[in-house]
Amino acid sequence: MKVLVAVKRVIDANVKAQVKSDGSGIELANVKMSMNPFDEIAVEEAVRLKEKGVATEIIAVSCGDAKCQETLRTAMAIGADRGILVETTEELQPLAVAKLLKALVDKEQPSLVILGKQAIDDDNNQTGQMLAALADLPQATFASKVEVAGDKVNVTREVDGGLETISLSLPAVITSDLRLNEPRYVTLPNIMKAKKKQLDTVKPEDLGVDVKPRLKTLKVAEPPKRGAGIKVPDVATLVDKLKNEAKVI
Repeated sequence: MKVLVAVKRVIDANVKAQVKSDGSGIELANVKMSMNPFDEIAVEEAVRLKEKGVATEIIAVSCGDAKCQETLRTAMAIGADRGILVETTEELQPLAVAKLLKALVDKEQPSLVILGKQAIDDDNNQTGQMLAALADLPQATFASKVEVAGDKVNVTREVDGGLETISLSLPAVITSDLRLNEPRYVTLPNIMKAKKKQLDTVKPEDLGVDVKPRLKTLKVAEPPKRGAGIKVPDVATLVDKLKNEAKVI
């Protein structure tokens, strides 16, 4: 069984994002970048499926500029067999990424596609769902457990009311949630081995996909700073302030 995993290069989760002085976007110069944490979980799950003897090949895919090769090498150090970089300098929005992935799904014919449920930079939570729609594949989002049984995959997913288990026919699309697994530590020997693994580069036009942005960002701004809190002597004063000053009750 072939598994395709999408990975995105984002600002490291431990770095506080800074808005550019002109409000045109987020400052990326000299900022530490890493693999999107939810995508790292997706790669780990694919590797675990291979270790169980379920998956036979894992293909990591990333869309973006040449620097995304670092993210793909990390995915291969975790355990992916080869990587594909869809290289472009265009700003990629979820629909464009979904179209690129759909073209690669048509080409590679994987039995399972695993993505992170969302990227921590834009928090759109759209690409997996769009890919499933474009490729006409069954989908399971927010997965916290994945079990492959023959030509079916049983996915336990996190919903507002608790947990829901659904069964999908393969091929299918799954998006990973935080509690699906804990990614392994990448060792130096595996990092060295990843440098020798196959990494192919294609352009969006090679896949017949138009990636021009459909949406335009007008301005990016930091959220307003919260005002200082105050202490109140009793419940009556608290209720009065909530009613007359904050006007929330």
